[in-house]
Amino acid sequence: MTKRIFLALMLAFAAARVSAYKLTPYIPEENPTGAGVIVCPGGSYFWLDKATEGRGVAEWLCANGIAAFVLEYSHGGWGAFAFHVRGAGRSFPAGFNDLRRAFAEVRASASDYNLKAENIGCMGFSAGGHLVMHAAEQLAGTDEQPAFVAPMYPVVSMTHPCTHKRSRRGLLGEFQSKAMRDSLSLEHHVPAGCPPVFLMNCDDDPVVHYHNAELLDSALTVHNIPHQYEHYRTGGHGFGATAAKTTDEAIQWKERFLAWLHGLLGTKD
Repeated sequence: MTKRIFLALMLAFAAARVSAYKLTPYIPEENPTGAGVIVCPGGSYFWLDKATEGRGVAEWLCANGIAAFVLEYSHGGWGAFAFHVRGAGRSFPAGFNDLRRAFAEVRASASDYNLKAENIGCMGFSAGGHLVMHAAEQLAGTDEQPAFVAPMYPVVSMTHPCTHKRSRRGLLGEFQSKAMRDSLSLEHHVPAGCPPVFLMNCDDDPVVHYHNAELLDSALTVHNIPHQYEHYRTGGHGFGATAAKTTDEAIQWKERFLAWLHGLLGTKD
């Protein structure tokens, strides 16, 4: 009986909704570009790396005169990961809806944050990279379209052999239809009006196979989408903007991104 009660409690914990939505602003004293970046940490759609890929990235952007907003979006949670259950409200499209809500809130408060509404984009890491790129594809050509998108060592495909299966399970749950997998494979759905993209990954990534980013780069190229692909031999995964967690080669992405963004917005860095 005790084991049954324990199991019931664990299943209830795993299935409980994660009320994840939280948006934390990091606002610089001066923002000459009027740019804002919604930052989406990674975590396989099961958890969020709030420290390295959230706060650390936001503080770096803020120190360089760019407003940042760390989004804690809906995700499966540790219980769902451990017990292989799907919690109501956690899986797709919960995270996507959270990102849309974040865009709406930041744009509505643009003047309060010294932002230009037309200069607000998003950056995501790993599963967060999948989230922001999916949003860019789905919102292209609408009033909600981001100004730019930066998927960093991203999860991309849900159908290719290089698929990161843990992220797919976190996004779609245990039982996934072929149609849903296809619809969330980013390489198949790049629209003609996709916003500009800054893409980065490393060949030695031990978590998300580097071919994910190559698939996206190829799709962006085929559809003539303005983008910059930073492709490093070494660097690993999960380092965000923290030099101590990666190589001297890969951390160059920070300066490359700033130069790319200033070029995109027509400002000097």
